[in-house]
Amino acid sequence: MKSLSLTIACLFACFFASAQLLPTFQLGLKAGANFSKFDSDNTFSSDNRAGFYGGLWARIGGAGVHFQPELYISGKKTNLVSDATGQVNKVSFTSLDVPLLVGTKIGALGVGVRLNTGPMVSFILDEKQSFGQATGNVFNGNFKNQAFAWQFGAALDIKKLSIDARYELGLSKLNKDGYPGTKLNLLTVGLGYRIF
Repeated sequence: MKSLSLTIACLFACFFASAQLLPTFQLGLKAGANFSKFDSDNTFSSDNRAGFYGGLWARIGGAGVHFQPELYISGKKTNLVSDATGQVNKVSFTSLDVPLLVGTKIGALGVGVRLNTGPMVSFILDEKQSFGQATGNVFNGNFKNQAFAWQFGAALDIKKLSIDARYELGLSKLNKDGYPGTKLNLLTVGLGYRIF
């Protein structure tokens, strides 16, 4: 009887081990809020403002590691405040964001914690600025059409739902000229749903 129990236990262990090694594919939706802030050099300070994001994610994985490409439309908002005059430029971007993440998951039976990291490219579709006339052209951002960043994040999966939090570190300056160097950093919080 003991040998039969041991054999069954070994078969179950082999099954679950092989299931972890086989590649899987998942697809889902995610939406949430982001909090943007410019990391600017000296002349300007930046205030956090809330924005939004929403889109699709895919996950391809095996052997406990997954690749997770994503595609989102994001609305990002921040204030640039002149240290010299205190005047405010309210900046908002609409962008197409493409994170390419690598991660791992710890857990079983549909519940677990995922850790992700990887690069992201952001294509700016639209940008708006609102500043007083007295600030002059030096306060006009003249922003680039794309930016690069690196994301670090964690998520809690409960069956088909996930709660996701990430920090996005801006790697490239957004301005062409005018401003001192500006890199956009974000904190994002989102809710995801796995379609299959």
